[in-house]
Amino acid sequence: MENYSKVRSVEHPSVCPFNPAADTPEVRVKDGSKIRNLLRYALSRMEAKPRAEKGGGAEGEVDEGPPARPLCRQLVFTASGKGVSKAITCAELMKRRVRGLHQLTSLASAMLTDVWEPLEVAVGLDSLTVSRKLPVIWILLSKDPLDQSLPGYQAPGRCDNLWTLYEKEEGGAHKRKRGGGGGGRGRGGGRHTGRSRDFKAPS
Repeated sequence: MENYSKVRSVEHPSVCPFNPAADTPEVRVKDGSKIRNLLRYALSRMEAKPRAEKGGGAEGEVDEGPPARPLCRQLVFTASGKGVSKAITCAELMKRRVRGLHQLTSLASAMLTDVWEPLEVAVGLDSLTVSRKLPVIWILLSKDPLDQSLPGYQAPGRCDNLWTLYEKEEGGAHKRKRGGGGGGRGRGGGRHTGRSRDFKAPS
């Protein structure tokens, strides 16, 4: 393809396989998306923020601020291609932050069409159209129970157990690293400054 240049790419997105509520936000994760920005938006739609106290008001007075959008009971993460792994990471972090979330995962594919044009038209080369399939993932997180008979369902708590086990393993490894180094001033580990018992002075 050294004689061609890609002029455009057209992705034919797949349709959401779920039937969420009308106000359910759909977060599209791309390869260049930053996880912290995605989580900040997702948490703002599912988790209430504590109200801050006013700086110069009376004690106990709080600052209402601008009216916030109503919180959602469900949220959808979707991604294609290289963004699939990042969408999975976002869903796992959301379940760790917001407890009790039910998860429903669906895998699909989307068609991506690339159009290539020849660098030199005089050579007689024709335009090329290349179509390929991309993996697509849809992840539905819900505070309300979902149909457990559907494929891809994951009950709340499974993620919590995995994170607890991971934290225990990390904590044990950290303790062993700090306390198991050896050395120090214990027996057998220091330098012998005195003479040995079997040492005989020269006559």
